[in-house]
Amino acid sequence: MINQAAIQHLSAADPLLGSLIARGREIHPRPHEDLYLALLRAIVSQQISTKAAAAIWKRFQALFPPEGYPEPREVLQMDEDLMRSAGLSRQKVGYLKAIAEYNERGLLDYEHLSGLSEEAFTLHLTAIRGVGRWTAQMLQMFALDQPDVFSEGDLGVQNAMRKLYGLEETGRALQKRMLLIAESWRPYRTLACKYLWQSLDNGTQIPPTV
Repeated sequence: MINQAAIQHLSAADPLLGSLIARGREIHPRPHEDLYLALLRAIVSQQISTKAAAAIWKRFQALFPPEGYPEPREVLQMDEDLMRSAGLSRQKVGYLKAIAEYNERGLLDYEHLSGLSEEAFTLHLTAIRGVGRWTAQMLQMFALDQPDVFSEGDLGVQNAMRKLYGLEETGRALQKRMLLIAESWRPYRTLACKYLWQSLDNGTQIPPTV
C-alpha cells in the first residue's frame, strides 16, 4: 500500500523532491522477515552496480540447488573458491560466511531486531565482520521498512541529490548539506531515499530491492 501521507508530506516540505516523486513510479513497501537473506544480498551489492549485483546474486544462488537458498550451514561448509566462482571477492566470501555464522548463533531474529532503535540495530549488525553502517541502513529501509532512515553516505543518494539540488560540495561537506536538506523530510526519509535511487540512470549502489 502506498503511503499517501508520506508523499503529501514530502511534496509539501520540499517542492523539488515533490516534482521528482511526481515523475517517478509508485514505490510500494516490501518488507520481509528473512534478515539473514537480506543481509547476504546487501553484502553482495556493496560497491557495485545493481546489474552486476543481480548477476552475481543469481550465480551465488545457483550454488545451492534446487531451491537456490543459501542455508547457513551450507555457506559455512562451502569451499571458498567455489563461492568465488560466482563473482565474489575473497573478502566478500569471508563476510558471507561471517553472516551465516551469526545466523547460526540465533542473532538475526526478526522479532527481536525489528524492535530495536536505529542505533541499537546498527550496533548489533556491525558486530558482524564486513557489515557497516550502510548495510545496516539498507536492511532498516528494505527488510524492516522503517520509515525514517537516511543514508547520507550512500553513493546513489549522493549522486541523486547532487543532480536534483545542484550540489557541488564533496566529502563531509556534502554529507552535512544533505542532512540539512533531508531534515524537512522527517519522518519519511526512507521513502525520499527510495525515490532518489529510482531517479538515477546508472544504478550505482542502488539496492536490488528498489
